[in-house]
Amino acid sequence: MTKNSILTPAGKLTAGNRTDKLDPRVRITATIILAITVVSFASWQAVTATIILALFMMAFSEPDWRKSLHRILAMDGFIVATLILLPFTYPGDVMFTLWGFDASWQGLYRAVMIALKANAVMCGIIAFLGNMSSTELGRGMTGLYLPIKLTTLMMFTVRYIDVLHHEYLRLRQSMRARAFRLKTSRHSWKMIGYLVGMLLVRAHERSERIIWAMKCRGFHGHYHFARLPRLSRRDFLFGLAMLAVWAALITLEVLCPPMI
Repeated sequence: MTKNSILTPAGKLTAGNRTDKLDPRVRITATIILAITVVSFASWQAVTATIILALFMMAFSEPDWRKSLHRILAMDGFIVATLILLPFTYPGDVMFTLWGFDASWQGLYRAVMIALKANAVMCGIIAFLGNMSSTELGRGMTGLYLPIKLTTLMMFTVRYIDVLHHEYLRLRQSMRARAFRLKTSRHSWKMIGYLVGMLLVRAHERSERIIWAMKCRGFHGHYHFARLPRLSRRDFLFGLAMLAVWAALITLEVLCPPMI
């Protein structure tokens, strides 16, 4: 997979860490509950405590810190524009005025909260799912009785984002072989447009070859996974510990009202 991918495809697993011994169903459930909980919080105390918990779980899972940092920065790059514009678009007490646009304290608070929540969710995903293979993800989703179509879509997404990335790298390499250099010019933007168009065309052609190859192998709409074993004592203890932590976070949310 690429360096910014979260899940690891089957056959490319890295060295095991402490969370690998947990059942996939427990890890997926913990990730979902963590995401729903932190997104619903409104007080900065509860959000800060959640991101500290997520960082602790990351350290406990012993991830590759360099790759994890790349993943977090890649996610932050998508929301940085929203965070910059939010203080100017959210009504409230004026903090300062820039080119006739008023920035509010309430908008700044919302932007900081969104950044903290997004990073807390990302750290939780890396901690619980960062070293999980795509096969284990599918087994865990099937074990939780999630919709078959959702499981199949997730499996295809995890597998073929990496394929598209390699196709993109091949196209970029062919452009560099023809002495293309990315600049802020009309010609560069035109070539980038051709690159995106060719990537879509090749992705469509690859998808047709893949679906025919899968049909030749008897694929009829969903994957079949081996049944997972019963939950172990370790899984139950971890689940109880996480429930206690989430209860404490919810209590902190109730006792600490929002700052703004």
